[in-house]
Amino acid sequence: MEIKKRLEQAIRSIDLNEVKRLLTEEPAAIDYQTQDGVPFALLSAQMGSLPLTKYIVEYSRASMNLRDSRYRSILHYAVLSGKADTIPYLVERVGMSALDGDLELVTPWDLAHRLGYTQINDYFEKHYDVKYEDTYHNPIRTGMYPDPSIVRVGDDFYMANSSFIFFPCIPISHSRDLIHWEIIGHAITNPAWADIDDLEGGRGYWAPDISYKNGRFYVTATYRMNDTGSVIRRQLVVSSEKPEGPYSRPFYIEEDGIDPSLFHDDDGRSYMLLNRGARILEVDLEKGTQLSPAMLLFYGDQKRAPEGPHLLKKDGWYYLFEAEGGTGPGHRITVSRSRELTGVYEPCPYNPIMRQWIPEAPIQRCGHGKPVMTPGGDWYMVYLCGRMIDGKYSMLGRETALDPVTWTADEWPIVNRLQGPGCQQKKPLLPACGIAGSAASETTVKASSGNAAAELPEDAPHTSGFGRDTLSKEFMTPRTPTEGGIRLKDGVLSLEASRLDLNAMHAKNIVVRRQCDFIFTCGVTMDYSALGDGQDAGMTCYYDENTYLKFGVFVQDGRYTLAVREKIDTDEHISFSQDITEDIMTCISHGDTKISLQIDTDYLRREFSYTLAGSCRASEPLGVLENVYYLCDEGIRKGKRFTGAMIGVYAYAGDTPVRIEFERFLYKNQSRIRPVM
Repeated sequence: MEIKKRLEQAIRSIDLNEVKRLLTEEPAAIDYQTQDGVPFALLSAQMGSLPLTKYIVEYSRASMNLRDSRYRSILHYAVLSGKADTIPYLVERVGMSALDGDLELVTPWDLAHRLGYTQINDYFEKHYDVKYEDTYHNPIRTGMYPDPSIVRVGDDFYMANSSFIFFPCIPISHSRDLIHWEIIGHAITNPAWADIDDLEGGRGYWAPDISYKNGRFYVTATYRMNDTGSVIRRQLVVSSEKPEGPYSRPFYIEEDGIDPSLFHDDDGRSYMLLNRGARILEVDLEKGTQLSPAMLLFYGDQKRAPEGPHLLKKDGWYYLFEAEGGTGPGHRITVSRSRELTGVYEPCPYNPIMRQWIPEAPIQRCGHGKPVMTPGGDWYMVYLCGRMIDGKYSMLGRETALDPVTWTADEWPIVNRLQGPGCQQKKPLLPACGIAGSAASETTVKASSGNAAAELPEDAPHTSGFGRDTLSKEFMTPRTPTEGGIRLKDGVLSLEASRLDLNAMHAKNIVVRRQCDFIFTCGVTMDYSALGDGQDAGMTCYYDENTYLKFGVFVQDGRYTLAVREKIDTDEHISFSQDITEDIMTCISHGDTKISLQIDTDYLRREFSYTLAGSCRASEPLGVLENVYYLCDEGIRKGKRFTGAMIGVYAYAGDTPVRIEFERFLYKNQSRIRPVM
């Protein structure tokens, strides 16, 4: 170990001659790490010495694919030096990218920008021919936004994503810049049309597609039922003159398969595509009928789990995009083409045109893509992706990413130059007409107005409040709520407590929103005065009826207990609790009947704290859960687990009706305030 100490000292003092001597004596010593786990090759770059860096790159046995435990590269460490000497060499000669992110998606360019290293930032801007402010990061939609489908009408873009058993069903979002999105409506808002109350978690509405024809928006999706009947899949279609809806009563195509999309050909005829592989059938959208039997166009290039078919007609070619490899690490996007709609499709020689090849990279399971052309003629593709905690847990569910599409000389589309998902990219060049929530021009369809995400400061909360008198479209319920069960007035949410507990499929009025970040704070203030014996209410971290936790006030035999209760498959238990009866009685005597609950999340860790109104005490800790692994697809093996972690509020009544009031809901992303070093 003596050579390790001497080599680290030589690197830190930039003693190049000693580094050469020691590595000549023991070449494998470059593979050592510091006490903090920094590989010596990366430590060398952090010294900011060009001669030292060149020697390590060109003469040592260090691999330039080397990453540290945070997945930071040699270029990350060179930027951390604050010196610009080595940056052009690593970018131009070694081929390192300033756009590759670490596990938190922080790129070398991000580091230079956040740390105020102007000379390095200026070099990156010149090299990539773009200002830092004119770049974006993937995923463009964090949290559970899987199976994206996109359509452009004029200067406006619209997206649909899967909603499974959550209501309202199938969110429809709007953007003017492809980066910032706002939910403007849903494809199904009538509880009588949803038909999801008897469905197990993870079923419901899968892989929607949104398209536009003759002044109407069409949304199709697979309606996935339980495995108890002879028919378990049907294809739904709804339409509306407005992208935000209201949409028509659904009609169904009784064709087995998943992931339907609609293709409207130049002759006015419309077709539905769905898996396995890509099968096609003609439909009459006005009558809601199937006009032809399904026929197979092409099974796919890889031949494993081909799904998510989409057709694009361009320059006399029909391009067929498919998702293959399953939704895990092998997910990918392939393309084939034919001169005739039902002709023979040839696969692209560059397939897969999108796939993550690096198992350790932060963005994984990339697939299920659909291309879109901007008003200026540029092409992009939205696709699903996933980010894993510890390489095992996709807590945020499947998210939506965006990368540029270019066309080869032989007229094939490829995504991000076949380099896999991009972490940081140049923003699309679009008309200067505003962003999500802006009013559309006279030549486009009008979208609902709202606050644009990009207009908020960088550290703004995703959600502040439930809304004033109408529930914000960020919130939803597992299955449909009871009529009048959710009321909102002046920002106060009144919940009719559920007769059944959260572990029941028919539990009602659980109001949740997507967890969109690995590191965040969420809190709410609740009036507990209406709670009676055997009842409880508070916050929930929710995945489905099989896996969740409750953080709330529990009443039993006249005693008030603040507790965290976990449900993990068949195991349900109190993790920790505290009797707060005396404090609550004191507060009630002073006319104060509210408690503020807060959950601080750091990846798998949840820290719980509370403040009793009128107690004259600051926020108090209740306890910590170190590993809530179960709030994700991989948490347990049971049923269909394709969604993502949610957070929100609940109330359980049992047989005695009660309403509980909540206010001042706050969800705030905290990841941007973490140190970047």
